[in-house]
Amino acid sequence: MLIFASPVYLWLLLLVPVIPIVYGILRALRARRVRRFGDPALVRQLMPSYSGAKGWVRIILFSLAFGCFALGISRPQMGAKLREHEAKGAEIMICLDVSNSMLAQDYSPSRLDRAKLAISRVVDKLQGDRIGLIIFAGTSFVQLPITTDYVSAKMFLGNIDTGSVPVQGTAIGEAIKTAAKSFSAQSDKSRAIIIITDGENHEDDAVDAARQAAELGIKVYTIGVGSLQGQPIPVEGGLLKDNEGNIVVTRLDEATLRKVADVGNGAYVHAGTEEFGLGPIVDDIKKMEAERYSSIVFEEYDELFMYFFAAALALFVIEMLIGERRHRTSLFQ
Repeated sequence: MLIFASPVYLWLLLLVPVIPIVYGILRALRARRVRRFGDPALVRQLMPSYSGAKGWVRIILFSLAFGCFALGISRPQMGAKLREHEAKGAEIMICLDVSNSMLAQDYSPSRLDRAKLAISRVVDKLQGDRIGLIIFAGTSFVQLPITTDYVSAKMFLGNIDTGSVPVQGTAIGEAIKTAAKSFSAQSDKSRAIIIITDGENHEDDAVDAARQAAELGIKVYTIGVGSLQGQPIPVEGGLLKDNEGNIVVTRLDEATLRKVADVGNGAYVHAGTEEFGLGPIVDDIKKMEAERYSSIVFEEYDELFMYFFAAALALFVIEMLIGERRHRTSLFQ
């Protein structure tokens, strides 16, 4: 599989056809000036060694050389081989609440943004552990399957907002069940689910879902996001209101989250403004018996840029050697 390590330089290839076009325009303008100067036939007699055909050959060679140079600095690479990669660690499924209540601003800038920042910081510290991401509101979706690709994890995380799940609500139980089914087939020991939510579960029995996960050997941790006093939910044009026109206030439901963590053999943490609580939970998960995972990955890409640079250099040298004067035995007449 051919890839480019610096694909932005491929835009330079757009200049390859432009160079001959510009050269042709300049030659046409020069021919017009020659006609103003005098008879073109007489001018050609005054410059018998000038070869117009060589000019075109040189500019075509220059364009090809420039194209090879552009491909070279784009760093073309080819996967040399497949390798079985082994890692040792835990599998962690993070379930992130993206319901409208997560827009409350008792955390800066909001509950959801604060949670995303905490997840991003934890991902930066992972080594060997696998991580997956599930988003939920009234229903749940696997946003990122279990993986050790931490760059992709942060990329997927950045695209999450309250519109990522079309059905509003807070179905914590369904999120736990989705996470429990999303672990790899290789894992049967060090598996954990982390629920990040305000705990206002209105859809299903989260406690029973956590109990079922625990029976499968999966630990369930919960992080409560929000204040006990409650906060209004900002929406476009003001604050969210119910059907009677009253401002909706979202409060942290610690009781439910404590029960979920208790039956899930995990722990409950109330997210703070400084220490969100995700780091200590991941540290606790790492104390579980680590498991070995294997996967097939591309490794040791072969660099091909030197071949394109060599071709560009050869074409540049040939272009300079041709010159613009006619040679008596030259093929360029």
